[in-house]
Amino acid sequence: MRACQNASAIREIGLDSGTPPDEALLTSDTPWVARGYVSDWPVVRKARESASSALTYLSEFYNGRPVSAFLAEPQEKGRFFYNTNVTGFNYVQVNTKLDQVFEKLLSFDPAGSNPALYVGSTQTSAWLPGFNEAHPIPCNLPGVMTSLWIGNETRVAAHFDFPRNIAACVLGERRFTVFPPEQVDNLYVGPWDLTPAGQPISMVDFHEPDYQTHSRFEEAEKHAQITTLQPGDVIYIPNMWWHHVEALDHVNGLINFWWQETSGVYGSPTEALKHAFLSIRSLPLHQRKAMKALFDHYIFAEDIDHLKHIPESSWGRLGDVSDKLARQLRAELTNSLKR
Repeated sequence: MRACQNASAIREIGLDSGTPPDEALLTSDTPWVARGYVSDWPVVRKARESASSALTYLSEFYNGRPVSAFLAEPQEKGRFFYNTNVTGFNYVQVNTKLDQVFEKLLSFDPAGSNPALYVGSTQTSAWLPGFNEAHPIPCNLPGVMTSLWIGNETRVAAHFDFPRNIAACVLGERRFTVFPPEQVDNLYVGPWDLTPAGQPISMVDFHEPDYQTHSRFEEAEKHAQITTLQPGDVIYIPNMWWHHVEALDHVNGLINFWWQETSGVYGSPTEALKHAFLSIRSLPLHQRKAMKALFDHYIFAEDIDHLKHIPESSWGRLGDVSDKLARQLRAELTNSLKR
């Protein structure tokens, strides 16, 4: 039985095409869906004609650069995952051309048992020059990275991304199942050193969950939210929310926008976690507890009461971190890691 069948629907908002989302929506800590928000995009109009029309249209932008494609045998049922002993993966990765991927997708029998074929996170500015200008999103997203995801019936395991995400379905259907960050304990996250695409993933098979092996997943299901996108619909996924993504048609396309408000000089919090794996995780328990107390005090405090005994002019790194101070801290970290 497929997981999360009783999940709550993701909140839907009314947002007319061409109307910028307000700041509250773009900084929301819960997901939302806007139906038909990019329905006037040219690629969506082509998708209404046929998958072939949409792929032909995308090919007009393609500059011929090789792409990395993932290919899994039919018996994997579209699930890109690990091999049985988690020493590798159940798919192969090949360098090819995007137009060849399009041709292969169209050659598959929609009613047949086909391999799973998938090209993910392909930056449109680098592979499809001119696409972004023809498909603008009406809001100012700082440092936005726009990417294409294309394939047939595929499943991407639940994972998180640090940036905020707006994903637009442009071809086929996609089902998103999302979980708040605090469900990490109940999602049975796999290894960090061997991942399909850089981020750790849930080991739970959402089509055939094993509740004996993954008993706490039933608790995660109580917090799941779900939606199915049609061409022209968009979903907003906040930072760090876990999301499981299923492409449901014989050809599916998605454009997503990743962005974050903070300057790149601050780095990614996941890099801080890697440093903690190195310098904290192996400490004795009492020392880890002591470090946790320091993190709670200096990093996770929700107010500034713990600083009021210090003149604000002397807060330094205890207060807001400027770009200048961020560069100084980066230099300190770089030097310390060289020892």
